[in-house]
Amino acid sequence: MTSDQADQARRVRAPDPRADLAAHADLLRRVYDAAMSEDAAGLRPRSLVSDSWQRSLAARVDPERLRPQVRVPESDLLGVREAHPLNEVLPLLRSTLVSIADEAMHIMIVTDADGVILWREGASSLLGPADAVGLVAGSTWAEEAAGTNAMGTTIAVDAPVQIHSAEHLVRTLHAWTCAAAPVHDPDTGTILGAIDITGPMHTVHPAMTQLVAATAQLAENQLRVRMAIADERLRVRNMPHLASLRGRPGALVTPTGRIIAGEPYGTWPERVTLPADGDRVCLDDGREMVVERLAEGFLLHAPRKAPRAAPRRALALQVMGAHHPRVVLDGKPVPVTLRPAELLVALALHPEGLTAEQLALLLYGEEGNPTTVRGEVHRLRLLLGADVLRTRPYRLDGTVDTDFGTVRRLLRAGQPAEALRAASGRLLPRSDAPEIRELRDELEAGLRRGVLHGGDADLLAELACHPVGREDLEVLERAVAALPPDDPRRPEIAARCARLLADG
Repeated sequence: MTSDQADQARRVRAPDPRADLAAHADLLRRVYDAAMSEDAAGLRPRSLVSDSWQRSLAARVDPERLRPQVRVPESDLLGVREAHPLNEVLPLLRSTLVSIADEAMHIMIVTDADGVILWREGASSLLGPADAVGLVAGSTWAEEAAGTNAMGTTIAVDAPVQIHSAEHLVRTLHAWTCAAAPVHDPDTGTILGAIDITGPMHTVHPAMTQLVAATAQLAENQLRVRMAIADERLRVRNMPHLASLRGRPGALVTPTGRIIAGEPYGTWPERVTLPADGDRVCLDDGREMVVERLAEGFLLHAPRKAPRAAPRRALALQVMGAHHPRVVLDGKPVPVTLRPAELLVALALHPEGLTAEQLALLLYGEEGNPTTVRGEVHRLRLLLGADVLRTRPYRLDGTVDTDFGTVRRLLRAGQPAEALRAASGRLLPRSDAPEIRELRDELEAGLRRGVLHGGDADLLAELACHPVGREDLEVLERAVAALPPDDPRRPEIAARCARLLADG
């Protein structure tokens, strides 16, 4: 037997469900004590655990004392959660793991890429003991902070892991068992965070690892679907930029460098490395391309022979469906509230410009005050810049892309399916400004008319689940009638239809 084989023979394996778990935990404690006392002749932990112990000890984690570090205070948690990509798949994680965790005396934990706990849910009887060892939202469980544990170790090795009892480096965690798996960004491949199920030591089961690994895969698949939808909306909104090249080679690129549309087709790589400085990129085939920033993403195109004028500022308005209006200027978000968003929509609808009196009438009706409008425009100019929002008359100067403009263009071109998919919701649903109400009614009537006239069952179902059609009885009835009886979308739509009929 070689020395490597002998070393492997002395390593303890992961727990077998058929084994005596108490006896196995006792064995792990003896292995732990031997390792901490540097007994070279004793049994050794499995390689995954041994390597993690070494990393943790090198980071000066004290095996006898756990001091979880709170990285995100409770007052900041809500904002951090809402901004994190895994917030989008939290309903999936809850439906997949929380009910199982509750029944099996476990808690579900979701962390960010640094091992900071963002969500913790599950068996209420375990929350107190979890608090006692620092398993609380906002605390970090990266290996360098908390030693070997499933959340920190799965991020360190980028693979699903299970850590049982005395495999934890810190002694106060020996009463616990946990399994975790990393979740990756489908765009960049980087780790977004980890999902974990944790419980008392006696609840260990090898299926825990398979469960969290499968759930992580489901979460990545759902993120991939959301990315595809976002890509399609980005492509639809920005196709006019590609069309403006008039047949010359060009491509639309996401902010992370993925190419989502290109002319001619089939001559572009999957992604490009965008330059940190400058406006040129060299493709793998040797072609040099100009990188032109759009309000959302970039446009690649071959260098023009004629000298180009100074680039115009790029402004994007996304005001359909979102809880808060989104304004992007030269690729950077600009925070705005409802009133500035209404001003921008009105100015985008009137590229020739508007006076303060005209704006007051469009936004406030006969009671509008031009002085109030002048003050609001002044504040908006401070946000966007005087070169973007011009005066005398008030107008937007630059390349302006709007989601409602895209929907309007597609409806006028007789493409209701594309228009519905470009409309992520209703136009500024909280706005009562006359100009906004009129445009909102125009868009919703156009979407409704285009879909109902076409009679396509899938498109009817899509409109029935869209904010524009969710409470529209005729849309719901037409969708129920068009869908086959075994279509999985039909029961939910029929239930809403029945509720509206009962309320009416």
